[in-house]
Amino acid sequence: MKTLLKTEELIQFLGAIYLFSRLNFAWWWFPALILLPDLSMIGYVVNPAVGAVLYNLVHHKGLGIVIGLLGLMTGNQNLMLVGIILFAHSSMDRTLGYGLKYFDSFKHTSLENL
Repeated sequence: MKTLLKTEELIQFLGAIYLFSRLNFAWWWFPALILLPDLSMIGYVVNPAVGAVLYNLVHHKGLGIVIGLLGLMTGNQNLMLVGIILFAHSSMDRTLGYGLKYFDSFKHTSLENL
């Protein structure tokens, strides 16, 4: 099951790369921005619960989809870029085995027992 889920996430990551390729941005923007969502880990400086909430909010694929669709509806390529990057980053993380976080510890994730 773990391999199947990671394969699904990899396909979603590749789909996000394709969507990025349809935007009018230079290719270097993708690798330059792909790790930016990890800045949400700054919440762990406060405590694990705040860190988990902030991390999970930024790494929730639904947020990327909503922002991307908002950009699509308004014709705003910058919003589409933000949505694609958020979605791609979350898919990449899950492909690598990093899931959403529980409130007790950064290492306690939703993918821990798969």
